[in-house]
Amino acid sequence: MPTSNDLKERIRSPRHSAAEADEVRHVHRRKPRFLALIVMMVAIIGLVPVNSALALTSLPSDNGVEWEFHDAAPPNLDTGSIRRAVGTPMQGFGNIFVQVSASPEPRLNGEMMRGFGLEFDGAATFETNQSVNLGDVLITREIYFAAETNTARFFDTFTNIADEPVTVDVSFGGSLGYGTGDNQGAVQATSSGDLMIDGEDAWLLVATPDEEDHPVGVVLGSPEPFAGALQGTGNQQRNPFETPLATTGHEANFYGLIHQLEIEPGETKSLVRFVVAGETGEEGAEQTVESLEQLAEQPDFSNLTTEELCTVGNWDLSQLAEFDEAACPELPRLDVPQAPAEAEMYTTAEYDVTNKTIAELQRDLQAGVTTSEEITRAYLDRIAAYDGGQLGFHAFVHVADDAIEQARAADEARSNGAEGALLGIPIAIKDIIDTKDMPTTGGSRALAGWEPATDAYQVEQLRQAGAVIIGKTNTSEFANSGSFSESGWMQTWNALYPSKTSFGSSGGSAVSVATSMAPAALGSQTGVSLYAPAVGASLTTFRGTDGMASVHGVMPLTWGQDYVGPIARTVTDLAYLLNVTTGTDELDMLTADADAYKPDDWTEYLDRDALQGKRIGYIPSSFESSFADDGTGEATLEHFADLEAGGATMIEMSEPPNAGDRPSLNMNGEGWARYIELHEDFPYQNGDQVRSSPDVLLYNQRDYEERERMTEEEVEQWLAYRARYKEVIAEWMDEYDVDVVVYPGFLSDVYNNDSAAAQLTADRATGVLTSNVGLPTVVVPVGLNPHGYSISMQLVGRAWDDGDVLGMGYALEQQTQAQLLTEFAPPLEQSPIDEPEEQPRFADVGGHWAADYIDTLVELGLISGYPDGTFRPNASISRAEAARIIARELGLEDGESSFADVAAGHWAAADIGAVESAGILTGYPDGTFKPDGRLSRQEMAVILVRAYELSGDSSASFSDVSEGSWSYPYIAALTSNQVTSGYLDGTFRPSRDITRAEFSVMVARVIE
Repeated sequence: MPTSNDLKERIRSPRHSAAEADEVRHVHRRKPRFLALIVMMVAIIGLVPVNSALALTSLPSDNGVEWEFHDAAPPNLDTGSIRRAVGTPMQGFGNIFVQVSASPEPRLNGEMMRGFGLEFDGAATFETNQSVNLGDVLITREIYFAAETNTARFFDTFTNIADEPVTVDVSFGGSLGYGTGDNQGAVQATSSGDLMIDGEDAWLLVATPDEEDHPVGVVLGSPEPFAGALQGTGNQQRNPFETPLATTGHEANFYGLIHQLEIEPGETKSLVRFVVAGETGEEGAEQTVESLEQLAEQPDFSNLTTEELCTVGNWDLSQLAEFDEAACPELPRLDVPQAPAEAEMYTTAEYDVTNKTIAELQRDLQAGVTTSEEITRAYLDRIAAYDGGQLGFHAFVHVADDAIEQARAADEARSNGAEGALLGIPIAIKDIIDTKDMPTTGGSRALAGWEPATDAYQVEQLRQAGAVIIGKTNTSEFANSGSFSESGWMQTWNALYPSKTSFGSSGGSAVSVATSMAPAALGSQTGVSLYAPAVGASLTTFRGTDGMASVHGVMPLTWGQDYVGPIARTVTDLAYLLNVTTGTDELDMLTADADAYKPDDWTEYLDRDALQGKRIGYIPSSFESSFADDGTGEATLEHFADLEAGGATMIEMSEPPNAGDRPSLNMNGEGWARYIELHEDFPYQNGDQVRSSPDVLLYNQRDYEERERMTEEEVEQWLAYRARYKEVIAEWMDEYDVDVVVYPGFLSDVYNNDSAAAQLTADRATGVLTSNVGLPTVVVPVGLNPHGYSISMQLVGRAWDDGDVLGMGYALEQQTQAQLLTEFAPPLEQSPIDEPEEQPRFADVGGHWAADYIDTLVELGLISGYPDGTFRPNASISRAEAARIIARELGLEDGESSFADVAAGHWAAADIGAVESAGILTGYPDGTFKPDGRLSRQEMAVILVRAYELSGDSSASFSDVSEGSWSYPYIAALTSNQVTSGYLDGTFRPSRDITRAEFSVMVARVIE
């Protein structure tokens, strides 16, 4: 670790100016892999980078439609697609699937592209900060939003940096509805006059039967006979390059519009498409058609340069009156942003953990084949290879910096005679569950840096059993969503189908296991949050009877219904975890009866014959989707044969009864009150403050309204309701004399990760009783649906029949052996641990002109990277970030901010107060600070001059900074002190947003 003197010496060493950036490249030595990984993952305890918007970027068009774009703002999905446009059928529309002919084939070839670093300029444009490299084709996106015409223009570029020509297929589209009823988006018109989309079409119009919905138009480009016309259509939800777009049924909603490009080495080609939110009603549809026709004849290419237009492949530019084709070079090439360095696909471990179960790991540990340190190193290497970066799975929010030390301790304990099924086994923990040595943020920037002093009960039990707590997994913010795992830090992608949702809220936990980044994980469930991610990842999970496992030290969603449980590869592994994590916790009143019902050894229930003689109930309607028609429910029904092969009898049942009206009480507030009581230094007074923080994702924020926690009488009422519900279901099961009731996992395919509607994740409306009643449920993969998606069954039992339920799940598992393994996280190539080259600290900083400066600030603890392992040097920096860095570097005491828009709970409130008190950073005339506003270069000059009391004038001048401008003396002082020299063209660009790289350079230089 460098000393402060070492760092100062590096700051004083000769530096290259920003103007020399293109000529400067730094070489780094590779660090040991696990150390590089620790640095790469989120340093939440340091500066937390924020974007200018919280939860996507939402823009209104003049016809009242609110468009939500997936840019690099939290949750950082960064696909450029439209999450939704309110009042239209658009859901996850405008994404691109890209397939290249490169050899060897890229790992995610043919999948949805993401990671463009898309940043909104505050006016009309989203610009790419970094290319995506797919098989040596650099891909960028630019989106131009014209509010006055209710139009979004997508400009996608493809640059071939290989030595051979390449064929690039690009499918543009997404979902324009679902089902076959009022929500179906059907083609209403095309430019060719029919209702079929093909190469003869320049545009198409789609609408639902609901006249209040705005129709959606797509302008495709020039039609045939132009060579660059539309090549075909596909199903954007199911490999559009192989699956044709359906013309009827549910899947006719999933539009994939395919163009093909032939690109020579060194050449850039691009595609321009327009998406229009039309007017409502019959007259509005006619107006929209006129708009589409006009766009097709006179496309709005404003803000595109001649160089960019020369690359366009889907428009016949010879038909444009104002365009001179003669101005284009033979092989046009755009100067696109570089792509971040890709993670190296190697492991320093000799032992391969891919697809290993806990049982297999433990067998090899006991036999001396491997060690816990070797196993842990292997998992850390897989996290480094597969989780971060643009096309990573994004399962982990934080990786334990002492994971190797934990593993070594387990090895030492084993050498001294210790035993145990979990001794030395890495386990991942959902980010709503307290860990005393890592942050617990609940997936929210509102709790950035929050690190509890104690472990949650279940984590404590795992540590006592010798488990290695390897890291914290991503969750939907505060476990709100079962549809996606989208936090303030990132959004998790499916392990089996890497363009699909991981589901929520335990998606990070499920994906960490399915990709072999951990052998097992803890998740939680209030509604579907254990079973949905497990089904989506073809894993097993178990949700016990209410109170079987403690939720002490777990952030709440619905107190009394929340449950923390394991996700693993096999039911056997579940039993190992349940042996450690279940039972009475004296600090959790809900677990008072657990020891009386908990099996002494859960593995004793693992009997291949556990289904023999059992009567299993089912409700026919639970296997029928209300909108999907892909045969998933029918395919699950066919696996009744597996239950019968195990000796069970199937019993048809009526719909289950209910227990009356559910009490309307403040369970969330009660849960937060109980959680906050555990922590003396929690940054909020109650759950209402947490949820109303400005740092919460916008679509999760709540207006602040302080509500009283539940009274003792209300607590009793709530628990009595759930107890009564269990009795009602037990009586219903007794009526049919069944041991368990079986439900399907899902009723449809799994869908893409970029929509908003729950229906477009998967149909989960099975009516399963688990969470609403609080009953033991085991989930087991049983096979595939007609489209090849993994399907599962859920066995639900009576309260406290947990051991029997787990045993029946085990017997079903032995019949089916149906776990589906991912093809997208294969075993890593083994490589020695000691190699001469140093790995870049961040995936996108290696070779960057500012790399050394960035390293300096990171090592001083002043700045950190993003959860995906990137630094995003070309992204802008916010005023709040600047305040934190300067306050910490100067050692200022925390202050209290007087700004109207800086709440006490804001992650940088104390730092903003500190720089305000010191007179370094001031606010605006309206009394605001605009903490998430971008910092300009001239504002940066003011900050540094004030903070470090710089003075001096300079003979150097900039053509765009007049001596009469307010910022002139500050910029002159920086120049005089050799902090900056401006740009090669003689400008300073004072109003331009300062980038994270430029900020790092200036701060590092001025520290001297």
